[in-house]
Amino acid sequence: MGLFDGLREVLGIRAETDATRKADPDDLFGMSTAYVTMEAELGYEAVGEAALCFSEVDSADFSDAVEEVHEILEVGAEETGTETEAHTDDYGYSWVILRDSDFEDLVTSLNFAADTLMERGYGSRLLAALFGFRDTSGRQQDGRYAYWVYSFRRGAYYPLVPKGTNDRDSSAEFKLESKLDGELDIENDKEYWYALLPSTSGKHPWE
Repeated sequence: MGLFDGLREVLGIRAETDATRKADPDDLFGMSTAYVTMEAELGYEAVGEAALCFSEVDSADFSDAVEEVHEILEVGAEETGTETEAHTDDYGYSWVILRDSDFEDLVTSLNFAADTLMERGYGSRLLAALFGFRDTSGRQQDGRYAYWVYSFRRGAYYPLVPKGTNDRDSSAEFKLESKLDGELDIENDKEYWYALLPSTSGKHPWE
């Protein structure tokens, strides 16, 4: 998995101390219109995948809460067809990975997952929700991935466009920011645009 070495600090204690507003899972519904803008005006096509990242707690109650999340998603899948995968990365962070060609279903499922953990009293364990897109405009020969990341520690979105495994395309990120500002509540302090980079070029941060 591609979380950079400082992730434990920036998504943990420091971000919690510097939180600007309370995170709300309903903020995720902002992507229901943002993805249309991404496709129609910016040439980014949704890849049909999204993910929720959280840190575990060594307790039976937390394990029950996570199991409840998966049970809710499994029930929902009977209607939506959304595929769900659980994964723990090399840094010990847990991911709920969702796959569905219907973007609205991805948004709704992530909202259910995050809301369930919050209702069970584990909102502080939520780190980020990521929505994946691919550049289909021809600007990049490699069809580079781009993401909108919702930080639960900051209660705001920011764009992420990885360049390989150690860099990011700041120019593309600033363009996404300028286009979606107002449609999404975007983090103003770019110090908190955390680099959730993939460990393998061309892969997603949760792979």
